[in-house]
Amino acid sequence: MDSLFAWTITAPALMLMAAGLIPRDWANAHIDFMRQLAKTLSVAAAALAVVVSVWLAFGGPIDVRLGVVPGLPALNFGVYFDDLAAIMLLLISFIGAVICRYAVRYLDGDREQGQFLCWMLFTLGAVLLLVTSRNLLQFATAWLFADLGLHELLCHHRHRSWALWAARKKLLISLLGNVFLIAALAVTYVTFGSFDYAELFAKAVTLREQSAPNSMMVWAIGSLFVLAAMTKSAQFPFHSWLPDTMEAPTPVSALMHAGIINAGGFLVIRLSPLLVLSPAALSLLAIIGAITALLGGVVMLSQTSVKRSLAFSTIAQMGFMMLQCGLGGFSAALLHIVAHSLYKAHAFLSSGSVLEQAARTQLTQARARGGRAVLVTDILAVGGAVAILGLTLACFGIKITEKPGGIVLGFVLLLALTNLLSTFLATRVWNLSLLGFAAAAVVAFAYFASFEIIDSLLAATMSRQPLERSLLDREVQVVAVASFLAIFIVQNFIQNFSHMGWVQVFYVHANNGFYLDIPFRRLTGWIYGQPAAVS
Repeated sequence: MDSLFAWTITAPALMLMAAGLIPRDWANAHIDFMRQLAKTLSVAAAALAVVVSVWLAFGGPIDVRLGVVPGLPALNFGVYFDDLAAIMLLLISFIGAVICRYAVRYLDGDREQGQFLCWMLFTLGAVLLLVTSRNLLQFATAWLFADLGLHELLCHHRHRSWALWAARKKLLISLLGNVFLIAALAVTYVTFGSFDYAELFAKAVTLREQSAPNSMMVWAIGSLFVLAAMTKSAQFPFHSWLPDTMEAPTPVSALMHAGIINAGGFLVIRLSPLLVLSPAALSLLAIIGAITALLGGVVMLSQTSVKRSLAFSTIAQMGFMMLQCGLGGFSAALLHIVAHSLYKAHAFLSSGSVLEQAARTQLTQARARGGRAVLVTDILAVGGAVAILGLTLACFGIKITEKPGGIVLGFVLLLALTNLLSTFLATRVWNLSLLGFAAAAVVAFAYFASFEIIDSLLAATMSRQPLERSLLDREVQVVAVASFLAIFIVQNFIQNFSHMGWVQVFYVHANNGFYLDIPFRRLTGWIYGQPAAVS
């Protein structure tokens, strides 16, 4: 029975990936068939994801080996399906089905649409295979397949020089990430003698209970996996590929921002029982995540292109997600992945209206921040946010100091509620102000309710170990709090100083991403023998 269940889980991924075997000329000559195939397979994958998730609720998690290389038991293929995998499977298959249907309309009339849909299905299948993989070797294989499919999608507009340049730059950073990942696999196998998740997690618990002599190896494993995740999820200093790839068709951007970029976060959450053995690696991830969130949040505000603004928004959000992982808040990170993916898929697939809405929002905020009573409204907003946060925590019985990274994450939520309330209060319209308080209360309640659900699901299916304190723990928290406080200040008060020369200079530098992409641009030009392209 478990074998049938396992094949039902992995069948959609294999069917989607099989589309990549369809010859290019045949696919382009039978576009109507490919359009129907893309819609049918993507919807079928989403429907099967619902079926197996319901099955999981009644039957429990499974760890099934479906095939093995004779004489090499470490090289096996199978399914490791728990609540974490089910959540990601539902999320990615649903978004994938929506994006595939959108791509059919978006590329109508494109002569290469058949081949594009082949690679879209292949990439989607690779990501689905990644989240249901039974072991690290299978995970790495799916990771490489996803990179291959994404590269082909990014190169769809081969007549656009910047699109090809960005795809090549992304490929170089992906290759660097693959080196980190393969090195991590090698060190893991040397240390633990296995690639299978279940065996790794069990040995990690044993290693933790002992005073392990090979702590350097464990530190190396954690650091390499963290570096691999950073390249995939566009973390500083590997972030510049994401905004540069906005030349790709919108369905590619949506799939990339709502699905593929989450692979790094999923890797960290999946291997959390192993990574908690290396507090230094998680501290590094938290610091880099905070810096990335600050960088993305500031640069996003200066962008005039809606797609580049969304790209830097994704960088900031992924930075926050990695910060959550680095602080040990894996449940909060998974909730962030789900919410961000749904939002960002919608944002890209309706990017035209997003631009108009963003302009209205900026105008409203500019007017709201222009009055003399802004200090009073800010004080009221802070007080209201503190009251709402405190009441919500009391309602759910959550002691924020007992949650991993709870103080930092609570502070970030407090800033978000303050920003929401200040926008409503600054209008000085009582009906809108009351609406703002109601909206903030709903946001806080919905967040903690969702967190409790996610946390209970992960507690039932994942190895849970208390996070050891790192020597850098206090420094990590200071960097995180300072980063988000800086974002809050820039977003809310920079307009008041826009007439000053230093602010205008700062804006120019921010608009260019503080030139942090220059090293990888030069490396790309040096390898491919071309001068740096200009977007």
